[in-house]
Amino acid sequence: MRWQKTMRSGAVAVGVALTLAGCGRGTTGGGTSGVAGGSTVSTHSVPGVGTALTAADGRTLYFAEQESNGQIKCAGSCLSFWIPVTVSTGTTPTAGTGVTGTLATLNRPDGTVQVTYDGMPLYTFAQDRGPGVANGNGFKDSFDGTDFSWHAATPSGAAATGAAPTDTDSAGTGYGY
Repeated sequence: MRWQKTMRSGAVAVGVALTLAGCGRGTTGGGTSGVAGGSTVSTHSVPGVGTALTAADGRTLYFAEQESNGQIKCAGSCLSFWIPVTVSTGTTPTAGTGVTGTLATLNRPDGTVQVTYDGMPLYTFAQDRGPGVANGNGFKDSFDGTDFSWHAATPSGAAATGAAPTDTDSAGTGYGY
């Protein structure tokens, strides 16, 4: 069963968003570039993935195949799980050691400025509870009529290999909520 079909009246998304807000997951609004002297995007070894792109706080970065050519499709309830990596308007994202692709930005429909890597919008995953975790690699979900395939981003720009997590809830969403 798809996530889109299991969500009832938006109450689940609101509850999850409120729960996550209390966890201090601040990777939006420039939070990923707020480390003094730090890089917006770096690389780190992530178990099960290898060398992956990471945010300034060390969390694994992801992209969705469906957002090629900078087309933003993750909006609304999708943002309860996939958090755009953003910078302040006018800020140029910076690359750490090992980041070989092109960092740029694009304007999201909500007015925020999202970081891209070789044209792919970057996100963190709400279920990655910290650095060195890649629970979103290989994840598939559906929001607002779009089926997403998520991959940990690598310096080469290719999708990281690895299996999707097997931890699912009774509705089969894979989110465990």
